[in-house]
Amino acid sequence: MGKTITIRCKNTGRSHKVPMGFNLEEVYEMLEIQMPLGVTSAKVNNKVEGLHFMLFNDKDVEFLDISSSSGMRTYTRSLFFVLYKAVRELYPGMRLRIDTPVSNGYYCTLEPADGAAPAGGDEAAARCTAIRQRMQEIIDADLPFHRVTCPTEEAIRLFRESGLESKAQLLESLGSLYTHYYTLDGTADYFYGSLLIRTSQITCFDLLTYGEGLLLRLPDPQQPGKLRPMREQAKMFDVFREQHRWQKILGISTVGELNKACEEGYANDLINVSEALQEKKISQIADRIAAQPAYKVILIAGPSSSGKTTFSKRLSVQLMACGLHPVPLSLDDYFVNRADTPRLPNGDYDYENVEAMNIPLFNAQMNALLHGEEVELPRYNFKTGQSEGSGQRLKLKSDTLLILEGIHALNPRLTADIPDANKFKIYASALTTILLDDHNYIPTTDNRLLRRIVRDYKYRGYSAEDTIRRWPEVREGEERWIFPFQEQADEMVNTALLFELATLRDQALPLLERVPEHAPEYSEAYRLRKFLGYFRPISLEGLPPTSLLREFLGGSTFRY
Repeated sequence: MGKTITIRCKNTGRSHKVPMGFNLEEVYEMLEIQMPLGVTSAKVNNKVEGLHFMLFNDKDVEFLDISSSSGMRTYTRSLFFVLYKAVRELYPGMRLRIDTPVSNGYYCTLEPADGAAPAGGDEAAARCTAIRQRMQEIIDADLPFHRVTCPTEEAIRLFRESGLESKAQLLESLGSLYTHYYTLDGTADYFYGSLLIRTSQITCFDLLTYGEGLLLRLPDPQQPGKLRPMREQAKMFDVFREQHRWQKILGISTVGELNKACEEGYANDLINVSEALQEKKISQIADRIAAQPAYKVILIAGPSSSGKTTFSKRLSVQLMACGLHPVPLSLDDYFVNRADTPRLPNGDYDYENVEAMNIPLFNAQMNALLHGEEVELPRYNFKTGQSEGSGQRLKLKSDTLLILEGIHALNPRLTADIPDANKFKIYASALTTILLDDHNYIPTTDNRLLRRIVRDYKYRGYSAEDTIRRWPEVREGEERWIFPFQEQADEMVNTALLFELATLRDQALPLLERVPEHAPEYSEAYRLRKFLGYFRPISLEGLPPTSLLREFLGGSTFRY
């Protein structure tokens, strides 16, 4: 066997001697590990690597499948490459942009090189069918993905000659001496994470016409043989399109373009215009509310770290500018007594359950206020777990608006007895629209997680390790209690700013670097560190004191 190394494999629970120089695929086959969903990648010393990765020293290894978030990302990137190869072969000169996560898939656009309008109707449908068929042929051909390492200037030249300018710009802005890219049967592409070994590992996908482009559908991580169910997200899609119009105003849609603009001294201009566009949106929402006197209860919901608290304060300022009197109420004060709180299967209190709210009291008080009555607002004592009287009495005037912000604000169960005519519902979330390059999207959840890591450390004393550990539970609660109701909003607002990841970079990196290598959270911390490394940092100095980002970075003039 020659020289061997020791692999401690989490999947088998044992240590194994394997030949030095084996790659992960060979180790997986040698150990005869059976993963029903198929292997996609592996954690090596808590860093996710593709199965191409070669082993020359003793390592800890955990093989991953599509049910893990890392495994699903590997599968998705590989499918993106197959899509690009099919487009490049069938429609050379077309610019493919893998743009927006929507309807449980990815919205993609095909832009003609001559700037002509995208194809529509029968032509678009025929093009979609041809691309889907070619993708399946590539998958059936069982082609290998190859990883190539070369001097960065060589990769830049290759991508520029191939018409992939966004990738050339990204690599130019990094300043690395060497880089790597992937090839698939003579077609080259760049991805910032691992790919599968062969195209035949892609077992399920679909491609549909969607809007003016295409929707690439993905498998359900728990049932890889089935596609994820399509979710109607027309309003969400409209928000993304609005952001794309803003990007055209700014002339920036990729990280390479952002880095170049910062290098040329335009960072403050980007901040000022981005903040102005967001403020204009908030002002327009306030005008819409003010134009309808029946609106008395303004409901604001959104997932964790979406900036909904600062958004509600900025909206209140704009409502005051319209001559109205907004009054904020905390939904946290309408919790039931702790003894009456629903419990999770493990016995812990389920504070994110809508039934943790005193729904009858909330509806009774809202209706009393709407009928001109005076009520004493409750106060929840978090130390004793009891609902108490606050001594604060409230009676609405003709110009008063109630501002209610919380995760259940759009849940119909919470406001079932309040007339719809009196409610205005807003969904706020950080919907990242900037791309690393045309084929590398940035997950919106990464944006929110980085915000939360910085805020939790600054204001709650939590480490990045703590925040990353809790994040899956947070995401599970969002899927259950927030996302199902987002399309019921009267308005959606994107709280993400084009430049914000460059601003978060220097705040988040030191926190991520403190996560120890032995911690289970290290792989996610390492991925985020690697991802943030693509951004040139932007100073906080030019950030307005009312910016939504100040909620996480500090320096806000709002009181929280």
